[in-house]
This record gives sequence, C-alpha cells and structure tokens, in this order.
Amino acid sequence: MTRYIFCTGGVVSSVGKGVVAASIGRILKARGLKVAIMKLDPYLNVDPGTMNPFQHGEVFVTDDGAETDLDLGHYERFIDESLTRDCNVTAGQIYAEIIAKERRGDFLGATIQVIPHVTNEIKSRIVRVGEESKADVVIVEVGGTVGDIEGLPFIEALRQLRMDVGRRHAMYVHVTWLPQIGATGELKTKPTQHSVAELRGTGIRPHVIVARSDMPVERDLLDKIALFCDVDKQAVIGLETTKYLYEVPLMLEDAGLGDYIVKRLRLKEAKKPDLNDWRKMVDRMKRVKAPIRIAIVGKYVALKDAYMSVKEALYSAAVAAGRDIDIEWIYSGDLEAGKDWDKLAGVHGIVVPGGFGYRGIEGKIMAARYARENKIPYLGLCLGMQVMCIEFARNVLTLEDANSSEFETPSEHYVIDLMPDQRQIRDLGGTMRLGVYPCALDEHTKAAESYQTSRVLERHRHRFEFNNTYRQKFIEAGMQFSGLSPDKRLVEIAEVDDHPFMVGSQFHPEFTSRPNKPNPLFEGFINAAVEHEHSGAPIKLLSVASSGHGNGSHGD
Repeated sequence: MTRYIFCTGGVVSSVGKGVVAASIGRILKARGLKVAIMKLDPYLNVDPGTMNPFQHGEVFVTDDGAETDLDLGHYERFIDESLTRDCNVTAGQIYAEIIAKERRGDFLGATIQVIPHVTNEIKSRIVRVGEESKADVVIVEVGGTVGDIEGLPFIEALRQLRMDVGRRHAMYVHVTWLPQIGATGELKTKPTQHSVAELRGTGIRPHVIVARSDMPVERDLLDKIALFCDVDKQAVIGLETTKYLYEVPLMLEDAGLGDYIVKRLRLKEAKKPDLNDWRKMVDRMKRVKAPIRIAIVGKYVALKDAYMSVKEALYSAAVAAGRDIDIEWIYSGDLEAGKDWDKLAGVHGIVVPGGFGYRGIEGKIMAARYARENKIPYLGLCLGMQVMCIEFARNVLTLEDANSSEFETPSEHYVIDLMPDQRQIRDLGGTMRLGVYPCALDEHTKAAESYQTSRVLERHRHRFEFNNTYRQKFIEAGMQFSGLSPDKRLVEIAEVDDHPFMVGSQFHPEFTSRPNKPNPLFEGFINAAVEHEHSGAPIKLLSVASSGHGNGSHGD
C-alpha cells in the first residue's frame, strides 16, 4: 500500500520545504523505493503559467505539458523521475473543478462547502498521484506557512487523509526556522514551538521536525524542541545552511532521517541505502577548480529564481567539467541603455534564456550579436534562439527590420512567426507548444556532437516558431538548422557555422538536466566556454547604436 509523507512549513516562508521534500525522496529512492512527489499551492491561480516571474519565479514544464511550480524542478533533479501535471495542485484548480461540477449538477443541489467538498477534491488529487505512479511513497509538500488562511483547507485534507489511508501509512514532517539573536548569538526555539502549536491546533501532530539554521544546532537545543513539541528526540533534526544544495540528502541521511521514516511507515520493502554515487557527486562539487564566468542576459534577473533550472543546469555542467561557475546576472534592458557592457566583456560564455514580450528584447539581440562577432560561446534557450535568428537576419542577411511577430512591431521580415495554420486561432492556448516533443539531429553539427545521438526528446514552452520562408536564406548565409521536428516542418535547433559554439534551441534543455547527468547542450556549451577562456581571444565592444533599433522598453 502506498505511504504518504506530508511536508509543512513554519515560522517563515522560503524555509526550504521543497529541498527537504526532494531530499527525502532521494534518500528513500536510495533504498530501492519508488517515489513520487507533489506540490500543493494554496494560491487561487489555476497554474503558474500566467503568473509574474518577478513574484513567482520560474515556470517549470513537465513532459506532459503542465506549467508548474519551480519546486517540481527541484523534485525532478533530486529523484531523477519525470513528474506529471497531477504533481502540482493549486487552490485555483480545486475551486474551478468544484464549481464546474456544481454547474453540471454533479452534487444534486447540495450546499457546497469547504468540508467535505474542497477537502475531498484535494484528497482525491493526492491519492490519484499514488495510484497512477504506483509509488511506494508519495511525498506531498504544502506551499506557504502553517497559519496562512488560504492553506487551511489543504492542512485539513492532510489531517483527514492520514485517517483514510491508516495512521501507520502516513506521517508529517514540519520544517521550521531557528532565528539567531545577533546580540547574544543564540538560536531561539520559541518560534518553532509556536509554529508546532499552530499545527497541532489544526489536529496534526508532526512526527519529524527539521530545524533550519544558518549555524550548527547543538543537540541540547534539538532535545528542547523534542520536549516542548512532543516529538521523538531522534526525529528532531538540525539542518544547517550549506553551500552545496545537493548535500542536503546526505545531511538528512547521516542524521538518521531515512531509517526513522522506514521504521515509522513500516517500509519492509526498503533495502539498505546506497548513496555512494550521490556522495561522489557532492565530493566532486567540493573539489571543483576555479570558476568559469558565464553571463545570463535576461529580463527577470532581479529575481534569480526566475531562471532556477538554467542556473542549476549550468552549475551541473560546470562541475562535470571540473569547474565552479560564476554567473554574471545582466538585465537585457541595461545593455540597451549602454550599461553593464563591462560585465559582459569579461565572460567566457553567454546564455540568453526564455521569456515573453518585447521589453528587453533589443538588449538580448545585442548580446547575441556581441557573442557572434567576438566568437564567444552562446547558448540561446527558446526566446534566446529566436533573438539569435533575428540578430543574424539583421546583421548577416541585412534584413534591417527583421523581428518576431510576437512583438507587434512593424516589419516586412518576421523571421519568427506563428505557423500558417495557427494564425486564425484566437485562443492563445491553442497555439502554445507545451511539453515534450521529438527532435531529429543533423550529424556533423555542434548539437549532434553534444547529444551523441540522432534523436532527442525535449520540453517546450513557446508559441512562435522560426519562419520557414527564410530557412534557405539562413542556410546560404552560414546558419545550420541542426535539429528539426521528425517531419522537418519545425526548426528545433539553430547554430552558426563559423563559430566555436553558437547554438540556440527552441526547447528548454534546462528542464531535463540533472545534477549527476547534465543536459548535453549545457555540457557542450560549458566545454566551449572553457576552451574560450584558454584561448584569450580579444574582443570588441558593441555600441548601443549599432543595434539599429529603439530601447524596446514597452510591453512585458
């Protein structure tokens, strides 16, 4: 029978519940158990797909095309399992489904209430993940902090579910924060005690408390938490902030959490844990050499979580090359205004990630030109590939007004456009490519050299495509389309011939990268960046005026 672990958070938000949940998944998988993880988000948006990246961070995309919370990216990277749309549930989805059922008459005129209708819907979503994944253990993280009013239906559903599945088949893990008093250097447990009291007021008594801190937590302090919160001493674990994110599973395992969970949930099928490969990976991270400098030129760099998977994919590829990574976060709008070019001048590689809307686009185009003219390794992701093609059209094909029809700027040359059969579709969702699609690779290209195969599956999140009207002109001018859809209709990867590594993918390779198995495109890019560092090639600065377009400040 499937077991369930419910993770809640207390004291403050962003305490690290997602990483703790993912780490529990890793230490259970190391015992030969099949694991699934899901996130319950109490906000009323239906999904993160239309939410502001400055507020919410990255939108992570699953194989089946769901736009989900960024924590699902953590889950996949830690447990190396592809999750589904069922693994991210929002309050908006729950209420939308209940209202739709009520309108259809499914409830036969009954009064619709939080209990039982909302809680039953939440429970059914959780149980569905267990049934469809056939997992031994389903780990469920609840977003927000205990005491948040919007989270109460979710907490109540978790309380009920433990009784539904059996008390020995479910357990609660509570992650809290231990603040430090600056004047005395003391760590204080009182906020954790209040947080647990709040949780117990909802009918839930945590079985495990993970106490986060920026400094080591002494055993007597953990014993104090155990005493006042009525939790087994061995189940109160201090978790000090670490420089190495992927060390957290090892810290929890070494503290005895894995064995405690196995015993508590009576997981007789669990084997002896094997984390040797994970320990070797973390050891490599601690032994990496000097950092390679990479610029991420984006629109949302004020919140680095907006590019979480990109950052992690770059880091993993750098570690595989025996290097650390130093990321220069550059707002593309500043390049348009003539700022931050000194930061760009010293980097060994440039990444232009995805995004939507015209704001900052001209700065991204300028970054692509800078990389092309100075032979600096460049990796364009989704929109990053599109701006690479726009720049090439403007400055190599001399189509000075080349642009994308997404931006609704006057142009005779929309080298990025909707496909002809999409132009009459009014529902924007009907033109969006979401989820995993196949890509056939052309041999003797940078893409094929990186992937070492002729066909790959990668995840998409975009609406506009390369305009095939211009395909032959680009080829004649020195751009290869090294990855195409199997029917050759859609451009998936473009790369510049006369360049050490200037590759753009219409898909998002960062979503399939893993800490111990970096995505091949990121590995190829980082290897090229290391070679560029060693070459010491001279560069020339690009003037703001040379882009030939305005500052692109309107729109998102």
